[in-house]
Amino acid sequence: MFCYQCQETAKGTGCTLRGVCGKLPETSARMDLLLYATHGVAILNNLLRKAGMAQRDADHQVIDALFTTITNANFDNNSLDGFIKRAFQMKRELIAKCKDAGIAIPDAPEVTLEAEPEDYEKLETVTGVLAETDPDKRGLKQLAIYGAKGAAAYARHAANLKYEDDEVYEYIEKVLSEVSRTDITVEELIKLVLYMGEGGVKAMALLDSANTGTYGNPEITKVNIGVRNNPGILISGHDLHDLEELLEQTAGTGVDVYTHSEMLPGQYYPFFKKYPHFAGNYGNAWWKQVDEFETFNGCFVFTSNCIVPPRKTATYTDRIYTLGVVDMPGTHHIEADAEGHHDFSQVIAKAKTCPPPTEIEKGVIVGGFAHHQVLELAPKIIDLIQRGKIRKFVVMAGCDGRFPSRSYYTEFAEALPKDCVILTAGCAKYRYNKLPLGDIEGVPRVLDAGQCNDSYSLVRIALALKDAFKVDSINDLPLVFNIAWYEQKAVIVLLALLYLGVQNIHTGPTLPAFFTPDILKVLQEKFNIGTISTVENDIATLIG
Repeated sequence: MFCYQCQETAKGTGCTLRGVCGKLPETSARMDLLLYATHGVAILNNLLRKAGMAQRDADHQVIDALFTTITNANFDNNSLDGFIKRAFQMKRELIAKCKDAGIAIPDAPEVTLEAEPEDYEKLETVTGVLAETDPDKRGLKQLAIYGAKGAAAYARHAANLKYEDDEVYEYIEKVLSEVSRTDITVEELIKLVLYMGEGGVKAMALLDSANTGTYGNPEITKVNIGVRNNPGILISGHDLHDLEELLEQTAGTGVDVYTHSEMLPGQYYPFFKKYPHFAGNYGNAWWKQVDEFETFNGCFVFTSNCIVPPRKTATYTDRIYTLGVVDMPGTHHIEADAEGHHDFSQVIAKAKTCPPPTEIEKGVIVGGFAHHQVLELAPKIIDLIQRGKIRKFVVMAGCDGRFPSRSYYTEFAEALPKDCVILTAGCAKYRYNKLPLGDIEGVPRVLDAGQCNDSYSLVRIALALKDAFKVDSINDLPLVFNIAWYEQKAVIVLLALLYLGVQNIHTGPTLPAFFTPDILKVLQEKFNIGTISTVENDIATLIG
């Protein structure tokens, strides 16, 4: 096993034997083989796309395979075996379709390889990360693949709401096809990384259209972080379609629904406010679940990544229910029907037998500052900037993590001058969204745009400010970037920003293990990417 797709891996060496996340070697081997086979699906479907014959079920297979191999999504070998079998079957179907159309089948092992479960681990020298021996090419290939994984997750959430875009699938599949080339150069890979960034912008725009087109534009909302006296279901992840179905099916049952971690922004959409049993948000970022789930007492629904293996002593494992690409041994998986709907009756029945949540905090937090809401406030914000009341906006988007070094972001937020406003999206916000940072003439100093995909909102806000101030570039605005990375969602956000020409991005708390010295040198020369230092140094550098 070799994996270095998240922030917790050792610099340059990655996780071996057993991942810090809890992933076992045999699970990692299955993920490697699934990705390898999915490269073959992408190669074939990309050829068919050029002939106007791409298959939608192949598009879905690609994004689901990428999504299920993302950090903290799927730990179940049987589930991954099913994905692998479907990938092999999809390759056979696409090969037959290519032959019927007179399209030459590439002589690529990703296209032809099939295997039996007992051979999966033996194939790691072929299918694994280390199969590419050049460290710079390996790092750039993984950077592009991890970006594709993030874009695939966004595409799946959009597709669940019946919003799809062939262009987004084309970006993802072309990237997988290109990284499979043995003759690809470092220069071509750098261009490919930015190409994936362009695809990431389109994927985020698609999901933004899907979410706002279905549930309305997020609006300023005070979210209760206390509890009620009814049994509860805690829903985590990113999929708003699953949230809608759960709220609809729990209506009138006496069971309350709470959001957790990245599902918090579901509270901001006007559509969901019609449900009186939508009780509030419970807990903090994903990594605290092993403690907070013990006190919640009810049931848990995971709609996407960020599930953590429960401790052996956990009392809640049998009350976890997973959906879609998420799976965990010892929990319950709910399959969607042919129309993509989930039946939550077993979750509701179990929740009714549970005591109410134990309160772990009181009060409210404020969010809902996506692009539509902030643009409504634009005249006031522009006036505050012109009067010198707001000196800088600091984009602090990205992921949270459990390493002690993450306290940097809390300390940074606390130390920011009082005339600076934080723009945030993603679960990194849990490091500072409950701090008493106050406001500037009614504008909160933490403006939460939502989930990681809502980093697109931050881009929309920046572009609107660029137009308002009539400057040539986002880089000319009173706007700086201090991005926290943990896994692929933050990678695609970074690539999207690089594609848009954003310079001087700080990222941390550690750099990805796949950034070799030469890759980092290129990124620093082309984009002036910096790494976090100390709070004092970074405030001096970014704020002045």
